[in-house]
Amino acid sequence: MEALIWIALTALLIATPFFYPRWRLRRVLAQPLPAAALAVLQHNIPVYRRMAPALQQQLQRLVVQFLHQKKFIGCEGLEVSDEMAVTIAGQACLLLLNRPSKVYPALHTILVYPSAFVARRAEVGPGGVVTPGHQTMLGESWDDGRIVLSWDDVQRGAGDWTDGHNVVLHEFAHQLDSESGRANGAPYLGNPASYSEWSEVLERDFQSLRHSAMYRQHSVMDHYGATNPAEFFAVATETFFEKPYQMAEHHAELFAEFLKYYRVDPRDWMTPPPPPVALPHAWSTGWTH
Repeated sequence: MEALIWIALTALLIATPFFYPRWRLRRVLAQPLPAAALAVLQHNIPVYRRMAPALQQQLQRLVVQFLHQKKFIGCEGLEVSDEMAVTIAGQACLLLLNRPSKVYPALHTILVYPSAFVARRAEVGPGGVVTPGHQTMLGESWDDGRIVLSWDDVQRGAGDWTDGHNVVLHEFAHQLDSESGRANGAPYLGNPASYSEWSEVLERDFQSLRHSAMYRQHSVMDHYGATNPAEFFAVATETFFEKPYQMAEHHAELFAEFLKYYRVDPRDWMTPPPPPVALPHAWSTGWTH
């Protein structure tokens, strides 16, 4: 009998690390999002109020899980408040709606700076000479399970949901991109057959953005997306969620690919932008004499 008891205890100790986290998560998810956190979503996620009730509930559940599983660390003396954590979690979880994915499984820590921060960068010069350098950053996504954000810029992104600039959407898009193995503009699509069309459409629009950036032409997407395919995916994600009508008009096939990937249509949450004002004939063709 004593041997059986020891066997049972040993089995319990072995099983606990596997089942206890799941049990805790189920308990956490059984609780509703606190009223104070819900108020933050309503105030700091401008599109939240216009989402369908089912999507609102889904976002709330994702935020509860995010806050349970991720650790927030303030940098340079910043104390991360509940409002900061919920704001970041709410924006990040917009990318997960209607998708059968886990809540950023490779991510464990979010570092938050009060404002833009300086990161060390090694610069390679002529002849391969490497010199230390510094770069001012608004956010970074690392492949070791960490994301770094500037709170000032998180607030700026929350304050204007129509400019196509959102550091949280950008950096968490990099996390999704990395789920396929590395950040290269081709996230995990589920079906291998999907990559052919995805690659064709994104490569074409990436080259188009590079051309626009080179000749300083206007584009719906920020020219930073022309840096490389990974940055293009992140910038296109910002555009998809914040400027969906413009993206659908000027990059129809790219918008369609993102509709399939993100499984939501942000146009449902936003008012169409006003049509451009037509200038008088003399203004558009030049004054005549």
